[in-house]
Amino acid sequence: MKTSRRKIIKKTFIFCFTLLLFLASITFYFNQRIINSSEEFVYDQVDELPKTNVGLLLGTSPKLTNGQNNWYFTYRIDAAEELYKKGKINYIIASGDHGREEYNEPEAMKNALIERGIPAEKIFLDYAGFRTLDSVLRCKEIFSQNEITVISQKFHNERAVFIAHENGMTAYGFNAKDVNKNYGFKTNVREYFARVKVFIDILTGKEPKYYGTKIRVK
Repeated sequence: MKTSRRKIIKKTFIFCFTLLLFLASITFYFNQRIINSSEEFVYDQVDELPKTNVGLLLGTSPKLTNGQNNWYFTYRIDAAEELYKKGKINYIIASGDHGREEYNEPEAMKNALIERGIPAEKIFLDYAGFRTLDSVLRCKEIFSQNEITVISQKFHNERAVFIAHENGMTAYGFNAKDVNKNYGFKTNVREYFARVKVFIDILTGKEPKYYGTKIRVK
């Protein structure tokens, strides 16, 4: 009886270990594929970045849940300001989550950009950028942009640029300053699984939650 129980425990352990090893290998492979595919299209130096008509600014909240400043937000605004003022983009599409009345990432980004001296007429808002996939595909389908510069941190740009390329777009990424490792630990962990989700979305033909009326960017 004890021998039989030990065999069951051993087989269960081997199965779980094998499954975990498989999932870890798949996750690593998908992450590396996105990094390798986007490597030559993401830039740290503004002078090296090709010029495009539109910068796609990916959304996040200006404040954390504890009320402190969200440095991901601040650094993305810094990057968008730099690109615009150095003539690397002509317009900015601020794409983020406005799923609740009291939560409005695009409007927060617009207000921050205007405070930096960027004219309001140069900023377009995408209120249905609930996911990176939504932001990228809506930029193509709603705003009719097939060539864009994505503005976010490097880890985010790599994924967004990969999604854009998979959907027939020309895309570059300009890397906003990143946060320190301790501050961004949870975000970086989530990113590994978000990259796996990219390939699930590709296989299932995932579409944005909303499309809607086209918006003309001059």
